[in-house]
Amino acid sequence: MKTVYCRPKCMKEAHFHYCPGCGHGVITRLIAEVVDEMELRDKTICVAPAGCGMLLYNYFDIDTIESAHGRGAAVATGIKRVRPENLVFSYQGDGDLAAIGTAEGFHAANRGELISVIFVNNGVYGMTGGQMAPTTMLEQVTTTSPAGRDSVLQGHPVKICEVYATLDGTSYLERVAVNKPAAIIKTKKAIAKAFRHQQQKTGFSLVEILSPCPTNWKMSPLDSCRWVDDVMTKVFPLGLIKETKKC
Repeated sequence: MKTVYCRPKCMKEAHFHYCPGCGHGVITRLIAEVVDEMELRDKTICVAPAGCGMLLYNYFDIDTIESAHGRGAAVATGIKRVRPENLVFSYQGDGDLAAIGTAEGFHAANRGELISVIFVNNGVYGMTGGQMAPTTMLEQVTTTSPAGRDSVLQGHPVKICEVYATLDGTSYLERVAVNKPAAIIKTKKAIAKAFRHQQQKTGFSLVEILSPCPTNWKMSPLDSCRWVDDVMTKVFPLGLIKETKKC
């Protein structure tokens, strides 16, 4: 039989802890594939977050450091400044980057820090019970917005890519998804491009990934993938948001 797929070399032989249908596993695999294909395994440092992605060190066979909640961009900044020869990226969720880590991420982007952020947007706090996050959409039901998010009471969903696009220090911002094969292919290309921007020292790079969360959305995996297209992309349009130089 012909081999059509092999586990990336920089992924350990371990079982994911993610819920069935969750997009984190796909994203983790894509990052590993990109690191392997760019031959960066010995040079890459990952900063893992609090939240669903906190156990990345169990899956990546690369140097992986745990950060406090929201501090991923700050930790990545420190590592990159000390070890500029390394590829350094933080992996952060919407509650991590867009809430408690607002200042760290915003100012790292504004300074043009030569790091990359993989930003996973599933519209809720995934690990702690499905509470409303900064990216929760209007009328979306969560455990802390049981009647749906109300703009008067709770404000509007935060669009990180559009906010960061106003900053002079950002060089590459793209929003992608992992809810279907064609989208996954685009996501892999976006991750690779973000890493190339870092290598070429163009500035701060970020890839926002819309990811299904069946458990907290109270949907089947299939319905959650459809919901990304039918609902999320209407609020968070996919595509290239900013690129200052082709890489």
